Amino acid sequence: MGIIFALIIFEVIILIHEFGHFIVAKKCGVRVNEFAIGMGPAILKKQKGETLYALRLFPIGGYCAMEGEDTESDDNRAFCKKSVPKRMAIVVAGIVMNLILGFVLLIIYTSLTAPITSTTVSKFESDTATYHTTGLEEGDQILKVNGMRIFTAMDISYQFQNDEDGVFDMTVKRNGEKVELSNVTFDTENESLHIDFFVEPIEATPLTVISQSFKQSLTYSRLIYISLADLVTGKYSIRDLSGPVGIVDVIGDVIDSETDEETGIDWRALSEQMLSLGAFITINIGLFNLLPLPALDGGRLIFLIIEGIRRKPVPPEKEGMVHFVGLAALMVLMVVVTVSDIVKIF
Repeated sequence: MGIIFALIIFEVIILIHEFGHFIVAKKCGVRVNEFAIGMGPAILKKQKGETLYALRLFPIGGYCAMEGEDTESDDNRAFCKKSVPKRMAIVVAGIVMNLILGFVLLIIYTSLTAPITSTTVSKFESDTATYHTTGLEEGDQILKVNGMRIFTAMDISYQFQNDEDGVFDMTVKRNGEKVELSNVTFDTENESLHIDFFVEPIEATPLTVISQSFKQSLTYSRLIYISLADLVTGKYSIRDLSGPVGIVDVIGDVIDSETDEETGIDWRALSEQMLSLGAFITINIGLFNLLPLPALDGGRLIFLIIEGIRRKPVPPEKEGMVHFVGLAALMVLMVVVTVSDIVKIF
């Protein structure tokens, strides 16, 4: 079942991403030769006007093939004939659609899991060291932890879980004013921090749901780039990355956690988990595509920026070679990550 859920999530994300490229290309007057979901031989295909719509055998990707996208073309409606701003809009459209999808999924998720978890301290456990020794008080809205801006309760948890010395500098909002708290410490139980305060619930209204969903989108977005930075600095290794196989394994674990031997699957709880995971994945894919790397949308965007500055395009054969090398490198990375995922499973 984990494979089925993973395929649904990935195909919806790919469909939305490629549809973003497709619809903006059409609006900009670019000829789209094919819009395909999946790779390999076509299972279903239909020619409608100038565009071939296809569902292909292997559910591992998709594409929006535009005239003159990677080569020269004499067609006035070719991608390469359009202005730099129009081509930029087409390139980033897939990323924007991924982010919009993530936001919509989070709106649904937040609505289903109400009340909303805030970042405001509501109460403490009795006789806690934090309350007596650090100045943290009930009603404090946590704004920063160790210098990191706090958008959601997940940000607070992330900072607590990834801190090395168990000592925190916090900025809180108290009675409308910012208050700096230094050397906030918590008791330790079984080598883990014992967080001794609770946060207030927020009633779910259209305004609070939209606000929380936007903040959660920011949390997910920042977490993606923090993780990439940790990978570059060596805090995490390539073995800590997860690809499609790892995600299927995670989904399987989620399904197991929401399954009872007597009552079966708790479909509501599972739906909530899938919405949250789907939002994280689509935002992840969108922002990863924004990286200025060859073969990614961000890499194509860099070439368009260079063209805008130089007032002339980079020769297509040179740009194509750069993207080819980048794609090959990404494929190698995918193989490495997939092998690592399989090893971790067994």
